[in-house]
This record gives sequence, structure tokens and C-alpha cells, in this order.
Amino acid sequence: MSINQPTLPAAIPDWRSAGLRYFAYNFYLRKRFGERIQKVSVDAGFTCPNVDGSKATGGCTFCDNRSFSPSRRVPRLNIGGQIDDGIRRLKTRYKVDRFLAYFQPATNTYGPLEKLRTMFDQALEHPKVVGIAVGTRPDCVPDDVLDLLSEVAGRTYLSVEYGLQTMHDRSLVWMNRAHDHAASVNAIQRSRGRGFEICAHVMLGLPGESHADMLATAREIARLRLDSVKIHNLYAVRNTPLADQVACGEVRLMERDDYVRTVVDFLELIPPECIVERVSGDAPPDYLIGPAWCLDKPGLRMALDAEFTRRDTHQGRRSS
Repeated sequence: MSINQPTLPAAIPDWRSAGLRYFAYNFYLRKRFGERIQKVSVDAGFTCPNVDGSKATGGCTFCDNRSFSPSRRVPRLNIGGQIDDGIRRLKTRYKVDRFLAYFQPATNTYGPLEKLRTMFDQALEHPKVVGIAVGTRPDCVPDDVLDLLSEVAGRTYLSVEYGLQTMHDRSLVWMNRAHDHAASVNAIQRSRGRGFEICAHVMLGLPGESHADMLATAREIARLRLDSVKIHNLYAVRNTPLADQVACGEVRLMERDDYVRTVVDFLELIPPECIVERVSGDAPPDYLIGPAWCLDKPGLRMALDAEFTRRDTHQGRRSS
């Protein structure tokens, strides 16, 4: 099957001339909007098909939504209230005045069409919101949902984030994902030409995946010509099957040096026009089991910069 080119602005910013080693999302958003833009997490109260029993139960092996979404750690407000609360928190850390409403926890296209339309409209009514990001699964975007997303993209900036995670079906089975890689390819192909950015989440350090396996996923991301990618390390949080597997020694989490080398190898294979939204993941300290190094984001960024410099390399250097 042919893979169409991604839908990106006509002029892709020259991130290398800015001294960057990869096409960072903050750089892209600043060029696109003319100022810093920050995501504010929004919880629409959805679940997932591998939680509610429609495909599986228990959710993903590594997942506790409270560990990565502030809205799942406090009583949930309405959409506008969540945005206001998130903006207040973000303004204590960043000098920023415009935001993307990020529908983050669970599967945010897994619900009735009119509910989806209403929640997107409510987010766009906020005067500080200039766009939307929607986290979802590739098996939860039927054509009528894609039609709605295309309609939203006609009114505002929209990024749709698919939890691809890996191209290896055996790893998707291990994580209780309840879909295969073919579902990801299908969703990406059906999303082409609809006016929104297509982003994929990828997880490195999955048990049983070799270095070559992880780079095979990088080559698949390159083949699919995605607009953007989010790279995460596998980390364990409390009260999950993965936490139990780590505790008993069944799963060993990736060491930082291995992760740094793998991320640089991964990015060398990604086309230079693919936006890199994230290069690591973490969780609040009171939820995190490990690895502890993922809490030190500045240290990890410095290690990545050092590895890029040591090799004198950059994103896309080995991309075909």
C-alpha cells in the first residue's frame, strides 16, 4: 500500500539552522503560532475498550491514568474548569498565554459522536485555547469519527495522537493492548488528507524487544511518514501489572545510558520533517516505581545532547 505524504505547513521550519539536533515540538509550535504554546490536560471521562470488556479487561499492563494525567488525581471539573485550572498551574512554571487543550487520559474518541463534538466545542470556546490534541487508539477511529475530526481541523489546529507503541505484535499482546499493528497502519492511512496532524506514541524498552526490534519500529515510523512522534521510555507505576513484574524481576527497566543511545539511534532514522513531540516519559514521584532516572528530565536532555554531539549527528541522518 502506498503511504501519502504528511499534512504539514508548506514551509517546514529549518530546525537545524536554529542549532537543534531534532525537530522539537516547542520549536515547531513557536514557529507556527509565533509564541510559546503549552498543552493543558483535559479529561473527558472516557474509558478504553481494553478496560471496559469490549475487547479486554484490565487495561494496558503499564497503565494507570492517574500517573500521567493531573485530572485523574483530583475530582474532575467541567471542560472549561479543567482548562482554567490547568492554565493556573502552567502559568506558575512557564511564561505562556495560549494553549492546546489536550484530551489526554484514556481513549478520547471512544464515545458517542455527539459527546465528542460537544467536548471539542467546549474546549474551543475557551479564549486561551488555540488548538486541540486528542489522544486515542488506532482501533477507535471509525470513519464518522474521522469525519468529525476533519471538521474540527477545518476550524482549528488539531493533532490526533495514536497509541502505536511498537510495530511488534508480540509486544502489543504482552501489554494487553488488544489491537495489532495492522490496526495502526489502517488508522493512519484513513487519517490522511483530513487536515489534522497524525502523531504516534512509541515506547522503548519493552520486554523481549532487542535494540534491532526498536530500530525496526523507527524504520516503520519513517515508512509511514507520520507528521509527529512521541517517544517514551517504559516506566512502572504503582498498582499496575508491570509494577508486579518489575518487583519480582520478570521485567527489567532500561538503564539511562542504553535509553540515550537508543533514542539517538531512533531519531537518526526518523525523517527530518517529522516533529518530535517528546523524547521521554515520566510519572509523579509518589506513583513511580522506576526507573528513577526518568524524573531527571534536565539531566536526560543533557545526556541526549552530549550523545548527539559526540556522534556529530542529528535527526534524519540515516533516514531513507
